[in-house]
Amino acid sequence: MAVTVSTTFNFAAYLEASRQRVEAALESSLAPERPESLREAMRYSLLAGGKRLRPILCLAACELAGGDGSLAMPTAVALEMVHTMSLIHDDLPAMDNDDLRRGRPTNHKVYGEAKAILAGDALLTRAFEMVALRSPGVPPERLLAVVGELSLAAGAPGLVGGQVVDLECEAKQVDLDTLEYIHLHKTGALLRACVVSGALIAGASEPLLGALRTYARGIGLAFQIIDDILDLTASSEVLGKTAGKDLAADKTTYPKLLGLEESRRRAEDLVQEAKAVLQPWEAQPLLALADYITSRDR
Repeated sequence: MAVTVSTTFNFAAYLEASRQRVEAALESSLAPERPESLREAMRYSLLAGGKRLRPILCLAACELAGGDGSLAMPTAVALEMVHTMSLIHDDLPAMDNDDLRRGRPTNHKVYGEAKAILAGDALLTRAFEMVALRSPGVPPERLLAVVGELSLAAGAPGLVGGQVVDLECEAKQVDLDTLEYIHLHKTGALLRACVVSGALIAGASEPLLGALRTYARGIGLAFQIIDDILDLTASSEVLGKTAGKDLAADKTTYPKLLGLEESRRRAEDLVQEAKAVLQPWEAQPLLALADYITSRDR
């Protein structure tokens, strides 16, 4: 049975207000420091706009667990820093070799490959600083748990491992299990860290943490399926990045394996399953965010 969002919940207003909160926090996270050239490269990608879904998921999960969203903001910023690092590195010639990100030249096209690598490295390490040293009011044991989640999501068990398998599978026949492995690690791991970290900061119960992990798995796969679909159906102008890259690289995608209609149906089913596990809780923002994933056009 479909799980619906309350008609009294104004998701558009919630999303915009949350995005503005996140943008302000991101702006203040990179204060004047040396070397200025490195800070400029970090800011170029971190403040390039975007949906900010990952930090918003973190804040929403914290508030669902009864916490104060402001206490989770440094972690939300950290998660967006890790995400931005992954985009900078993914765009490099040795990786996906892309020239366009969020509607403008990729970091290495502006600052060179060496500076882009270092900017990504600096953002990754700054993320751990945000959690460990810039999170006043959060009990240390909760911050330690968040550091653990972030480490797993960012490293070999998460997005790095997923990227390696993704590169190894280019121009090869890939089955559905391998494709889901790539997506659950390259994309899904960080989304899981977002919702779990926000809940950990609020001291969430084990039942809620378990439900959020299941929710995150569903929306993580659905998010990537929609990305695969949009890579085929949307323009570069709409996406803000080069369309058709997966096809050009001969990557296996959900549409390639299942077709467009079946892929869209799979994404919708995953979102419904993700929403269903949160039924025992008042989770309107997370339910609406799940729906947004399958309805987005970029």
